[in-house]
Amino acid sequence: MSEARMIEVLLGRIVIHEQGDSHYIVLVEKGGKRQFPIVIGRSEVAEIRRVVSNEEVPRPLTHQLAHTIAKELGAEVVRTEIVNLARNTFFAALVLRRDGVELTIDSRPSDAVALALRAKAPIFVAESVLEQVRTDQEGPDPLPPKEPEQP
Repeated sequence: MSEARMIEVLLGRIVIHEQGDSHYIVLVEKGGKRQFPIVIGRSEVAEIRRVVSNEEVPRPLTHQLAHTIAKELGAEVVRTEIVNLARNTFFAALVLRRDGVELTIDSRPSDAVALALRAKAPIFVAESVLEQVRTDQEGPDPLPPKEPEQP
C-alpha cells in the first residue's frame, strides 16, 4: 500500500440519472461515518451496477475483459487505492499482484472501483482525501458484497 494512511471504504450507493450524464457512487468508510461521492461515467456506473446485481452479459465488456486479461496473465487485483484529490479530480491506483510482486497502475477511480468490485478486492482511500471531502454524517448502509460465483 502507498505510504499515506489508507482507510477502507465500501460501496454505499449507486446513483444513475437515466436522463443525464450525472452518475455517481457514494463510498462509505468501513466501520465509520465518513462518506463521499465520486462522479463517474455511464459505462463505469453500468459495470458497477452489473457487478452488484450479479448481472451477466453474453460477451465480455471492457471491465470484464480487463479482469480476465489480468487473471489469464497470472495477476490478481489486490486492491484499489484512491490516493489524491486535486482540482476537483480524484486520482486512483489499481494494485495487482503477479508472482508475489505488486504492480501499481495509475487509474481513474471509477475504473479501479469497478475492477475491484468485480475481483472482490478491497477499496481504500487516503486519509488526506477523506479529510478534503469530509462529511461526518450517518451514511447509507453499504451495499451487500457480491455472492461468490459457483463453479
